[in-house]
Amino acid sequence: MDALDKKILNRTQRGIPISEQPFTDIAKELDCTEEQVINKLQNMLEDGLLSRFGPMYDAASLGGAFTLAAMQVPEERFEQVTEIVNAFSQVAHNYKRQHRLNMWFVVACESQQEIQSVIKEIEQKSSLSVYDFPKEEEFYVGLYLPV
Repeated sequence: MDALDKKILNRTQRGIPISEQPFTDIAKELDCTEEQVINKLQNMLEDGLLSRFGPMYDAASLGGAFTLAAMQVPEERFEQVTEIVNAFSQVAHNYKRQHRLNMWFVVACESQQEIQSVIKEIEQKSSLSVYDFPKEEEFYVGLYLPV
């Protein structure tokens, strides 16, 4: 990672300008070109330095619905159940945890009814219970990790 990579990471963690050419705006701030910004970000994604680069939407503000869900998956079935769960386009952020409830994922849908439908389907396909933990309150932590 070179100095420009670090500047780009630090700058983009604070948000992307809302404009017709946000990467041009960032490039002007960092005294480089738009092409450099885009290429650097693409290289960091390809190299695995970044796992994801994209907007984060507040699904609830857009009229959607989401919930945090968890399952207690027997270790010998973990891979199989992971494939079942991840096959749903409404599922994101599926993680393995060291806990009795060892699989945690987010279900994002257009409605609460669709969330319940997805959960029911996962339960039917896996023969395991899905625990639904809907959001009660939202906190903004403003995570920033300078590099």
